[in-house]
Amino acid sequence: MDSINIGEKSPKLISLAQQLHLYKPDESRTTVTVQELDSAESAKPITRAAVLICIFEGNDGELRVILTKRSSTLSSHSGEVALPGGKREEGDADDVETALREAKEEIGLDPSLVDVVAVLEPFVTLRSIAVVPVIGILFDRKAFTPSPNSNEVESIFDVPLEMFLKDENRRAVEKERMGHKYLLHFFDYQSENESYVIWALTAGIMITVASVVYQRQPAFLEQKPPFWSRTSQSDIPKL
Repeated sequence: MDSINIGEKSPKLISLAQQLHLYKPDESRTTVTVQELDSAESAKPITRAAVLICIFEGNDGELRVILTKRSSTLSSHSGEVALPGGKREEGDADDVETALREAKEEIGLDPSLVDVVAVLEPFVTLRSIAVVPVIGILFDRKAFTPSPNSNEVESIFDVPLEMFLKDENRRAVEKERMGHKYLLHFFDYQSENESYVIWALTAGIMITVASVVYQRQPAFLEQKPPFWSRTSQSDIPKL
């Protein structure tokens, strides 16, 4: 990761960048998310993907994250809220490059505007995709002009990061898989005249990121599915 260029940047974002640069992922841990727990487990080989958690400072000083609503014409997860990102390509050097490339393709975010400060542990879905959260900071929000790729993205919006630690505008459904009970979380968010529901994989990643950034646990019972041993880190392909 590149060193932080202080310049005229926000003191809050500078402090956050310095904090997250110290984050060390636990390479022995792999999270299986609840994205596909109601479908049969896949025997397909694990593939790797990455998403970008792009954090910036809002007008009121709160930390905010850029999200998208997927196009209704997509064959999978159409119309759902997601983080910019996707599967790796052969030319990608690492997870960071995958996340930044996908963000540029999906929402027109120039990689040069993003300071990558941390890479978290992969979330392995039951579709056998290891999704790596890449945290980046957008110091100059005004330099970014959203440009959604209409083939993939219906809309671009942003939410306060701290909302994923609060027990407000949140609901949960209890599920059970292989004898283990877990909670599927839904966060409702209103932006102008549009209502969004952030859930499953995206909600799980955002709860984790918010916990890392604010260095505290959520105000609600998270109750993740306890399938930590399903896939060892060594089984996940590297770039």
